[in-house]
Amino acid sequence: MDNKLALLFIGAGASLWGIIGIFVTYLYEIGFTPTQVVAVRALSATIFLVIYVLFKNRQLLKINVSDSKYFVGTGIFSIVLFNWCLFSAIEETSISIASILLYTAPAFVTIFSRLLFKEALTTRKVLALFITFIGCSFVIGILPNMDEPVSLYGVILGLGSGLFYSLYSIFGKFALKKYDSLTVTVYTFLFATIAVIPFSSLWSVLPLFLDIKVWMYIIGLGFLSTMLPFIFYTKGLNTIESSRASIIATIEPVVASLMGFLIFHEKLNLCQYLGIIMVIAAVVIVQESTKRQVQKR
Repeated sequence: MDNKLALLFIGAGASLWGIIGIFVTYLYEIGFTPTQVVAVRALSATIFLVIYVLFKNRQLLKINVSDSKYFVGTGIFSIVLFNWCLFSAIEETSISIASILLYTAPAFVTIFSRLLFKEALTTRKVLALFITFIGCSFVIGILPNMDEPVSLYGVILGLGSGLFYSLYSIFGKFALKKYDSLTVTVYTFLFATIAVIPFSSLWSVLPLFLDIKVWMYIIGLGFLSTMLPFIFYTKGLNTIESSRASIIATIEPVVASLMGFLIFHEKLNLCQYLGIIMVIAAVVIVQESTKRQVQKR
């Protein structure tokens, strides 16, 4: 695969992640709760991923039982909690604001990597953390003295999504030392499904599944916005370096904001758009810092 095609795959994957808010919002309108939407995403993604792996290479489904601890981390402490916070934040604020608060994850990864793996806290990383903080302050309305700031609960949920999403990189770092990325993804969603289903009360909304639109949104959530972007992103990573891919992936909140505006008529002011640009810029700075460190080695 040449670089241009790889970049296209990365961009397509990030764009598909960016449209997830559409399916989440429509499922809310039909009558699903945030926890039920998390359960639907985890279950549908697991089914699609298992089918894909069975056709691709069923050997990838083999793991040691003792390694389940890794997937408890990636599946429960990351995916379940990250999805619940993100979907709840969408309900509480908007697709645009929830998506950009999710992109505080690289800042949390930088902090955790320093504390757990003793990775260097460079000047560029400190700058990125500062820009992220200022950018988020603009997005949520703390700066510059906006009349209608975003609700505190919505902000906490949004930041929580970034925090728990960052844990995927931490737990995943251990799992990827022993298993293929596809294996890690399958078992992450499998463990997430097992954990969230008992608390979702999905059985209480069984009549909703008689609506054909529900199945369309489930396919969109589990296939279009979960399995397919992962496959695209992974294919792209086989050709280009992860730091460059992460920079391209910043198209995700841009797509999310655009979808929120075009489909749900969400409106942001100039300062909030400035905040979005700052958070995305911080992600680019962090990734460029990582790239420089790898080149020095």
